[in-house]
Amino acid sequence: MSTLRDLAKKYADLTEDQLAWLDLLTPDWPLLADLALGDVVLWVPTIDGNYLAVAHSRPAGAITLFYRDIIGDFMRDDWREVADETMQTRKPASSRAPVWYEENAMKLAAFSVSMRDDGLAAAAETSRNTDTGVITAVGAPSAPFAVLTVHTTPTDPQYATRIGQAFREVADDLFAMIQQGLFPSPGTTRGRERGAPMASDGLVRINTDGVVSFASPNTQSTFTLLDYRDELEGENFSEVIGDLVKGQFDTNESLPLIAQGRVAKRADIEVNGRIMTMRSIPVIRDDERIGGIVLTRDVTGLRQQEQELITKDATIREIHHRVKNNLQTVASLLRVQARRARSEEAKEVLGQAMRRVAAIAVVHDTLSTGLSQIVDFDVVFDRVLGLAAEVASLHGTTVHPHKQGHFGELPSEYATPLALTLTEIVTNAVEHGLAGREGEVIITAERSDRRLAVEVVDTGTGLPGGTVGDGLGTQIVRTLVEGELGGSINWGPDVRGGTRVFIDFPLRWIHT
Repeated sequence: MSTLRDLAKKYADLTEDQLAWLDLLTPDWPLLADLALGDVVLWVPTIDGNYLAVAHSRPAGAITLFYRDIIGDFMRDDWREVADETMQTRKPASSRAPVWYEENAMKLAAFSVSMRDDGLAAAAETSRNTDTGVITAVGAPSAPFAVLTVHTTPTDPQYATRIGQAFREVADDLFAMIQQGLFPSPGTTRGRERGAPMASDGLVRINTDGVVSFASPNTQSTFTLLDYRDELEGENFSEVIGDLVKGQFDTNESLPLIAQGRVAKRADIEVNGRIMTMRSIPVIRDDERIGGIVLTRDVTGLRQQEQELITKDATIREIHHRVKNNLQTVASLLRVQARRARSEEAKEVLGQAMRRVAAIAVVHDTLSTGLSQIVDFDVVFDRVLGLAAEVASLHGTTVHPHKQGHFGELPSEYATPLALTLTEIVTNAVEHGLAGREGEVIITAERSDRRLAVEVVDTGTGLPGGTVGDGLGTQIVRTLVEGELGGSINWGPDVRGGTRVFIDFPLRWIHT
C-alpha cells in the first residue's frame, strides 16, 4: 500500500514541512479514532481541487462504518461541502443531515489541519511562566493544508455514557488543537512519546491545578493493582503519583510535570512489582494550557517479555561467542598438527580441515556481535579472502582478488554453508589454479529479491582434462550448495583460460 508521502507527492502540492507535520500527526490517528468513537480520515487537497484520503483509522471501542480502508480514495462529492467549509473558515464543520457511505448512514464532522507559521521549529517552541507553569504557544497557525473528517453513527448508545462523553470532549479538545497547529504537542518528536497507550487502556483528565476531573475505569483498575485503593477523581494526580513512588531514588525527574499534564512526554513507574506507563498531552486553548490528559496502561507483562527477549538475545550472543572460540581453538590445533605432519598429503588434508573450521568460525564471530541471526555477508566474505591469502603465501602464489557486487545480509542458515562453499572454491583456485604463479580471482555477486548468484573466475591453468574432479572438496561443495542452499553449482572453462564456477540458489523467507 502507498504511504502518506507517496500519495501526497503524487496528487497534492504540499511542502516538506507540511509532510513532516502530517508524519508527526498520523501516529496518533488510532488515539483520535478511539476518542471520537468513530472512523477518522485524513485528506489532503489535490492539485485538481479534490481531496485524497491518506490516513484512516477505525475506533477500537466502537463499530466501524467502513468495511475497508479508504486510503487512496477521493472524497465523495456530497462530503466536499463540509471539507471546503472548514478549510475556508478554519472552524469545525458538520453535515446538517446524515450522509451515506454504501449502506451506512453517518454523522460527518470536519476539522482543518494547520501548523505554526514557522513550521516544525516554531511548533516545537514554547514559553513557560515560571510562577504558574502555564505553557504558551509561540507563533500563529498557518493556513490549513489538510482536512480531518470524523465519521460516527447517528445512534450510538456510547455517546450517552459518562465515558463516551468524556472521550468526545477530549477528542474535541485535540481536534481544536489540530486546527490551531498545536497538536502534535509542542516539543513532540518521533520518539516513544507517541502512540500507545491508547484511550481504551486508561485515560485521566486533569485541570490546570493538576486535579483529576475524570478517570476511566481502566485507569482506576490499573491504580488498584498498584495498591492505590481510593478514587482518583478529585485528587491531585501529581501527589498521587508522588506517594506511589515515594522512597524511590531513580524516578524520572519530569514525572511531576507529566502527572500534571504540563509536558508532552512519557514515563514509566514501578510500584509493588507492577509497571505502569503514562503519556501526557497538554491541552491548549487560545494559546494557553487549560489542563491536560494522561494516558495510562499496565505494561508489566510487556516489560517482562522485553526483558526475556533481552536475556535470550544475550544468551544467543554468548553461545555464538563460545562456539567461535571453540572453533578457533580447533582450527589452531589443526594448524599445529599440519606443521608437524611429515607427509605433504597429511599437511594438505589437515590444512583444508583447518580452513573449513576457520570459515565456520568467521560466521559465528559475526553472529556473536549482533542481536539477530542475520549477518552482513560482505564482511564475512572479506575475511574468507584472508584465508585464501594464507593459502597463497604457503604456495608462493601472488593472487589479486577482486570482488564485484554485494552479497547483502543473510541469515545464519545461508551464511554458514555459503562461507564454507566460497572458502573451498577460492582457496582451490589459489592452491591449484594459480599455484606458484601470479594471477587474479574475480568474485561477482548478483542479488535479486528472490535469488543470489555468485561467480568465481580465476586466471589460472584451468580444469585438468577440462572437467571437475570428484574429490572430497568437490563433494563437500555440491552437498552444501545443493543440499543446504537448495541451489545449483557448475564448473567450466573461462574464456580467459582459467576456471569459472557459477553458484545460484533461491532466497526463501528473506525480504530484501
